[in-house]
Order: sequence, then C-alpha cells, then structure tokens
Amino acid sequence: MASQDWFEKDFYAILGVPTDADAGAIKKAYRKLARTLHPDAKPGDAAAEQRFKEIGEAYAVLSDPEERKQYDAIRSMSHGGARFTAGGPGGAGGAAGFEDLFGGLFGQGAGAGPGNVRYTTTGGGAGQPNLEDLLGMFGQGGAGAGPSRGGGGFGGFGAPPGPRRGADVTARTTLSFRQAVDGDTITLGVNGSRVTTRVPPGVKDGQTIRLRGKGAPGDQGAPAGDLLLTVRVEPHPVFGREGHHLTVDLPVTFSEAALGATVAVPTLTGEPVKVRIAPGTPSGRVLRVKGRGIAEKGGHGDLLAKVQVVVPQRLSDAARKAVETLRNEEAGADPRADLFDRARR
Repeated sequence: MASQDWFEKDFYAILGVPTDADAGAIKKAYRKLARTLHPDAKPGDAAAEQRFKEIGEAYAVLSDPEERKQYDAIRSMSHGGARFTAGGPGGAGGAAGFEDLFGGLFGQGAGAGPGNVRYTTTGGGAGQPNLEDLLGMFGQGGAGAGPSRGGGGFGGFGAPPGPRRGADVTARTTLSFRQAVDGDTITLGVNGSRVTTRVPPGVKDGQTIRLRGKGAPGDQGAPAGDLLLTVRVEPHPVFGREGHHLTVDLPVTFSEAALGATVAVPTLTGEPVKVRIAPGTPSGRVLRVKGRGIAEKGGHGDLLAKVQVVVPQRLSDAARKAVETLRNEEAGADPRADLFDRARR
C-alpha cells in the first residue's frame, strides 16, 4: 500500500525521468544514479546517502506496475485531478465523492452509487475492497497501512541491497630498482592471506598502483575489491631515473674531455653501448642514448649519460710538466670572468 508522503514526493523528478517513461528508462536512470550515489562511492557523504535512499524509494514504487498505477492516481488527485465530498448525488456542485474515487481506482467507474460498491471496515467479501486498506493508502492506521510490500530498504520503499562488492585493501612493498623498471610477479601477505600479483613495468618510488580484484572478497555473486599497493623502490648504485629515462654519471679523463674520445657506457641490460665524447666536452654535459631507458607504451625512454671529468689525484713528473705547460698556455684567460659579470646584474 502507498504511504501518505506519496502526495508530496515526485518520484519521476527524483529519478530524472518523464512521467511517461517506460520500465527500461526508469531502470536505466536508477542504475546510473545508484552507481554515482552509492555509499561505497561517496563514503561519509551524508547528502549523497540521503539521495541514495530517495532514489531507492522512487525506484521501488515506479518499477512495480501496480504501485506505479496507484502512485500516479494519488499524484493526479493531489494536483486537482479529483475532489472529495461526502459523496453520493447530494455532493455539492456534482464533485466526485469517495465512491467515485475508489470506484475509479478499482475499475468500478465514476458515478457508481452505494448500491453498486460496498466498503467494509474488516475483511470484505470477494471483490470488495477493505476500507482499512484503502485508508492505509493515505497514511491512515488501517490494517493495510505501513510500508509497501517487500519490507526492508529505506522507509519500506528502497530496493533491497544486492550483493556488495568487496572492500579495497591497502598494502606496501619494497622492490629493487630492476624489479620496478622491468616489472615482476610478487607475493604479499594481506590480511592474513597470501596474494600473488604482477607489478607492471616502470612503477615509480612512492607510487600507489591499483590491482583489480586483489582486495577483500565480495558477497556471493559480487566482485572482489581492489588492492591499493604503495611501492618503495630501492636506489640503484649506478642508475637513476627521470620519468621514463634512465640516468647515469659517466666519468671521463681530462684528456678524453679535452681531446675527444669514444667511451663505453653501461646499460641496465648489462650490454654496454659506445658514445662519442666531442673535443672540449665540459663536465656536466648530458649525452643521450636513444631507446635505452624504461619501457613504456609505444616504446622506451632514453639513457642520459652525464659527463663527469675526473681530476687525477696523483701526477707523474711527465704529467705534471705537461699540465704546467698547459697552464702557461692558458695564462691570462679567466674562465670565471663571465660568472662575475652576470653576478653583478
């Protein structure tokens, strides 16, 4: 039976559908709103929870053909579709009486007199509506009053909740630099159970990755939650990382930097590559080796080798004399002059 608040609530507006919407459109609108407003999607949002209850109540009524028919009739009356008098031919102005109202609801036809339809206050005979049930439609305390059929839900109207998806679970793990770059299959202890999962290649230090279906199990027929895994990546003794590029400091001798040379550079795969040091290469210059970085969709990053000119700690007599000769050749040249000029600006 309907509740008195049917007069006040516009279930069509709550679901955002027109009054002539078919069952498919009503179901589609409800599912879309339920996904958005479900408490799991908006935890702690009291307004969303209230809206979720309202759409559940609206759907419970509009998805049931009989309840929708009664609701439409009551809403029509609340907007001037019928007026109430003492009934019978003596009603003022010929307005419809209770007999006309109830006769219309139960197929008796308007204008049926008391001799054609009888109303009882207890269980009537076959085909005779129970007046207490009819009053229950308007929120009165008859035998039929109370929540609509189905019980449960929100205020007696909400659709019973279906199987609930499992909860998301958080966890942490530490990977080696190589594991993070290449990806790896790892086993974790999560909530007392062992979970084996694949970590995708290229994960960064501090990144949280979502592993679908690796969280807590859901109700029967519902999917498991997700595992939110925060990753710590151990530093590598040689390589660093800038986005999807690998970085490496490349030591070169003074003569290699001054005169130019071809030198080997290590890669993460273990296979060295050759790079050309141009004559006069300064310390700090970055040399790029294409495609030797971290794998990503559509290709690889690069290997960035940063030149570090190594100053010898000990010099032989011949080397010292050579350096002294170079110093004499450079007499009068000040490599810091431009630095001081720019510092004064």
